[in-house]
Amino acid sequence: MTVIQGVVLGVVQGLTEFLPISSSAHLILIRHLFGWDAGSADVAFDVACHLGTLVAVLVYFREDVVRLAVAAPAALAGRTGESAQAGRLIVVATVPIALTGWFFADVIEQLRQPAIAVVALALGALVMLAAERVGSRSRPAESLSVLEAVGLGCAQAAALVPGVSRSGALITVAMLRGLTRGAAARFAFLVGIPAIIGAGVRTAWTLDVGGMAEYTMVLLVGFATSSVVGYLAVTGLLRYIAHHSLDLFACYRLVIAAALGFWLVAA
Repeated sequence: MTVIQGVVLGVVQGLTEFLPISSSAHLILIRHLFGWDAGSADVAFDVACHLGTLVAVLVYFREDVVRLAVAAPAALAGRTGESAQAGRLIVVATVPIALTGWFFADVIEQLRQPAIAVVALALGALVMLAAERVGSRSRPAESLSVLEAVGLGCAQAAALVPGVSRSGALITVAMLRGLTRGAAARFAFLVGIPAIIGAGVRTAWTLDVGGMAEYTMVLLVGFATSSVVGYLAVTGLLRYIAHHSLDLFACYRLVIAAALGFWLVAA
């Protein structure tokens, strides 16, 4: 893996981790299209990029993270309060993806195929278009019930399938439950923090550090690039959806799915 590849993949990870277009699908497809297979270094690079996107979302939502951390004792004690309630909802919404990733890791790994990513990209786009047309988009995130948080958690777990998109699934389902676009996106990013941590820890657990020294510069480039681009992606998406629908992302997903589907059939 070269530094140039590290920059490209870091940019892709930083953008697609937070935009509702699926980071796993884009990374799989780009590696497949260009034949960028670095063997064991791919795992190390994925860890570096996960850390980068984690830093990006923690920096952007630093005030929310501090409030949630301070309110953690109250949340555990079942007390009322906006931050305590938000903390409980985030914990509940994290459980499904944690269980799915733990018990079905081998199955998920087998699904990391370009053809599956193409189908998931298209289906996700159609659901996204539907959410824009049937959701009331009037509720704040604090109005979510525990059962609804479980449902959002299941949507996040489904995003382990490449092409679904974790942020896309959460935002779409939240909008179908009546949340505003802004509230849905903000909640999706906050719920994504423990998910990103979990994914990074799990990937790092399987990492063989032997022979990684030669890739130090590439790993640092991937980390830095995904951090900066990830921060810009979060900022840009929250500003964009405050005044625009998700139709642009849905159309992008359909175009990419169609183009890649044609390429797979013709190859």
